Amino acid sequence: MTTTLPLFPLGTVLLPGASLPLHVFEPRYRQLTVDLVTGAVPERTFGVVSIKQGWEVGAENVEALSDIGCTAVLEEARRLPDGRFDLTTKGGRRFRVLEVDEDSAPYLVASVQWLPDTAAPPEVEAVLPLLAESARAAHGRYRQAAYQSVGNRPPGPDTAPADLAYALAGDCLLTFEDRQRLLEETSPARRLRLVRKVLHREAGILDALSAVPAPLSELGHLPHRN
Repeated sequence: MTTTLPLFPLGTVLLPGASLPLHVFEPRYRQLTVDLVTGAVPERTFGVVSIKQGWEVGAENVEALSDIGCTAVLEEARRLPDGRFDLTTKGGRRFRVLEVDEDSAPYLVASVQWLPDTAAPPEVEAVLPLLAESARAAHGRYRQAAYQSVGNRPPGPDTAPADLAYALAGDCLLTFEDRQRLLEETSPARRLRLVRKVLHREAGILDALSAVPAPLSELGHLPHRN
């Protein structure tokens, strides 16, 4: 099944369930915001894809996009006096970009295909609780190494194994590449193994350096369009 989505290329990776604030002041993405708010774009939903090559700023600077992205659902749009917008969005469904249309709208529009998880055999389903437990342990080690300076409370016990890796990763400061790999992985079991491995690695680095990761919000960074 295919559908069309407005695209918002960014130098970051949006994961399902994660919050993403955006500051919009490039004209074409102001128009996208208006279309989202007025219902011209259905369900207040657009696609976020990470930029593999090029820059966020400017209409012609994006040279290569990742094939796999995540929808963002607009939760709140605050218009500023000069016409810019501050947006609150949340990650939704994963998709694969099939084709990009640069001409039919002021912003990029893509034909996309939804990317569901692959079905796991019974023997893999049986070990998912153990994998979830070990991933949570790695998350606890990371938070301890970071002196609990990042994120909020750990994901609740009712978080489904298929969603847990995203929730754990969303609570931590991981690399662009790690987040994209998690987004692209369609096996919940492999996704849990991957996030466990990444969190143990990052906790080891923090322990070795006696460093505390600084949240991007404290650095004054906000993904934006100008």
